[in-house]
Amino acid sequence: MATAGKMTVGEAGRKGGKATAKKYGSKFFSKIGKKGGKKSKAPSGGKKKKK
Repeated sequence: MATAGKMTVGEAGRKGGKATAKKYGSKFFSKIGKKGGKKSKAPSGGKKKKK
């Protein structure tokens, strides 16, 4: 853990994730995970790198 009352980015993310889980529950994470999966399956329109 970081010193002098400061926290790392990882610690801050973990703390926020735990607070969100406590507030909204596991169904919330399942729901937003499905939304994210739908978004990531869409074509990005970017060019593929040639090898």
